[in-house]
Amino acid sequence: MTLRVGNCSGFYGDRLTAMREMLEGGPLDVLTGDYLAELTMLILGRDQLKDPSLGYARTFLKQAADCLALAKEKDVRIVSNAGGLNPAGLAEALRKVAADQGLDVTVAHVDGDGLMGRDDLDLPEGALTANAYLGAFGIAAALSAGADVVVTGRVTDASVVVGPAIWHFGWGREDLDQLAGAVVAGHVIECGAQATGGNFSGFRELVASGRGHLPLGFPLAEIDADGSCVITKHPGTGGIVTTDTVTAQLVYEIQSARYLGPDVTVRLDTVALSDDGEDRVRISGVRGEAPPDTLKVCVNQLGGFRNQMELVLTGLEIEDKAAWVRAQVEAALRVRPAEMDWSLARTDHPDASTEEAASARLRCVVRDPSGDVVGKGFTGPLIELALASYPGFTATTPPTPATPYAVYRAAYVPQSAVTHTVHLPSGSVVTVEPPVVTSGGDDAAAAGNHPLRSFVAPGGPVPSTPSAAAPSPPGADAADSAGSTTRAPLGSFVHARSGDKGGDANLGLWVSASDPKAQARAEWLLATVTPEWVRGLLPEAADLEVDVVPLPNLHGVNVVLHGLLGLGVAASSRFDPQAKGLGEWARSRHVDIPEELV
Repeated sequence: MTLRVGNCSGFYGDRLTAMREMLEGGPLDVLTGDYLAELTMLILGRDQLKDPSLGYARTFLKQAADCLALAKEKDVRIVSNAGGLNPAGLAEALRKVAADQGLDVTVAHVDGDGLMGRDDLDLPEGALTANAYLGAFGIAAALSAGADVVVTGRVTDASVVVGPAIWHFGWGREDLDQLAGAVVAGHVIECGAQATGGNFSGFRELVASGRGHLPLGFPLAEIDADGSCVITKHPGTGGIVTTDTVTAQLVYEIQSARYLGPDVTVRLDTVALSDDGEDRVRISGVRGEAPPDTLKVCVNQLGGFRNQMELVLTGLEIEDKAAWVRAQVEAALRVRPAEMDWSLARTDHPDASTEEAASARLRCVVRDPSGDVVGKGFTGPLIELALASYPGFTATTPPTPATPYAVYRAAYVPQSAVTHTVHLPSGSVVTVEPPVVTSGGDDAAAAGNHPLRSFVAPGGPVPSTPSAAAPSPPGADAADSAGSTTRAPLGSFVHARSGDKGGDANLGLWVSASDPKAQARAEWLLATVTPEWVRGLLPEAADLEVDVVPLPNLHGVNVVLHGLLGLGVAASSRFDPQAKGLGEWARSRHVDIPEELV
């Protein structure tokens, strides 16, 4: 009865050969792919502005053209959210590919997530895309009707895994623990090779395994009828699957211990991990609760135009050089942009042996409703200073035109306000009813009676890269009662994984379960990490709201830094707009650690 679900894509642009690799690498029942992110919806929206027949992930169509025959031969169903803004268009394109190849392949698609044009919803002015995150029961209905391929619009990332599990095991909406277990399985494998050692802070373990030089294998989940699963990969592929690589994905881009979804609320504080052999990690014990009565909505609206220039400052008197050219540029502008963010990265080293090592970088990001203001109106006056400013004036790129940017906003609608629709292979259409039993929950309370309620994360200025040492954690410093301490990098024994959630940054910190001092080190981490301590550790978050969620079963914590990324990745002026390197910065910071734990 075990269902083997593989993944072949974690984002739009992932390895094209992964679909064939997964189909040829070993047995599968279902192959899934995740192609959508908040930024991807914006990219697809721009595609559709140029050509209304587009709006889907074209790389998926290319993969399918190569692999449909192989999937049919091996009796593997394919489920993907690659439909993006136009799942009907992708489904039709797939049927044409199948017909051209003489294949008897049935295709279904799921939609209803698109909310543009809804007069009853208060969409913001300039909205380019607005899509509700649908659940998995539509996918299950399509598979039950015999679809070989199911493509969807904006469903939750895990739904492409949960839907096949519902279909295979016959779960209903009341099977909350089973649904929650499948959501966890989907959450772990939906980002592709991140579950097999990609972006892993313990990468040296992967390198030492001798499998780091091979392309990392994509993950698969062996799901059982009770919702438990084993995360693994095809034999002979690169990468590793350990409790740490799985934990890294479990704490990736979550908000709290209650992981809200359209079909179930997952209690992440009930997840239990255990080794199940080489490259096999068992996930069990997951508990589920009723889902909220609202659906999250991803809204991208046009925010204006942006541009940037980066200058190189070399040698001595870096701060003075930066201050002078900044004053010159701002004085030369005929019209000051609405937003102008300067950041100085002190990448220079004293008495450096190379010119690059002696250099710092000064970056200016500008945004304005007018493309002219941040186009030549910005780059022209700056470039005119090339022979009239600091010694060694150098730009890293030539001036570029202004480009439009979008602002991401999270919003919520009642589940009953969205028509979750399945277009079956037969041509008939069915509607998926929303769950009858819901929990209300934070989202529902926030949405109130308003049909669409938007929330903007609090913003704040991003200072220049700080060079000061992280202060000793205030407040709940476990070291105060633990005797002598030593100052060492947090990453001496703490793993991290980070990413973006709209304008918020997510940071997961944990101690490896295989660490000989795991219990003591985890207790220290859980006692030490408070909002105040995080603000000291990461000075860029000094003025931001910070949430810390303990996850003792995973020997770690989840941290949410509200507003670190401003209005989202497409609008952020931060050096690392998706917060992908935030975890490694945190690990590099020096903190006071009890000597017996080092």
